[in-house]
Amino acid sequence: MEKTFYLEIVTVDRQFYTGEAQALILPIQDGQYGILPGHEATVVAVEPGEVRYQAEGVWYPAVVSGGFAEITPDYVIMLVASAEHPKEIDFKRAEEARQRAEERLRHKQSIAEYYNSKAALARAMARLKTRGRR
Repeated sequence: MEKTFYLEIVTVDRQFYTGEAQALILPIQDGQYGILPGHEATVVAVEPGEVRYQAEGVWYPAVVSGGFAEITPDYVIMLVASAEHPKEIDFKRAEEARQRAEERLRHKQSIAEYYNSKAALARAMARLKTRGRR
């Protein structure tokens, strides 16, 4: 039997995934962060982007917003504001959000508005990538 760890992906309004996993790849500020069973205990900040987890030998993609992940050798709990399966993503809406975020970035803004626009663009790009279109 292949080694696994318990994975929970929890959003504000639902349990997105609960079950055994063989691997997990998270988006973090410096790139991607891989987790396997027996991983050292740590907490990481999750950036908006694509998450991939392997369960029963199959890789599943999802898009998450920012949040945190608590990692131990036996379990990972991700707390994120939102998570979506590729089939839940409305491509047209994601493309419109990308265009709005890019337009906001072209205008002068306060620092807070700039970072909000960058976050909106990152979310839109992750949704488009995970949906399988660019």
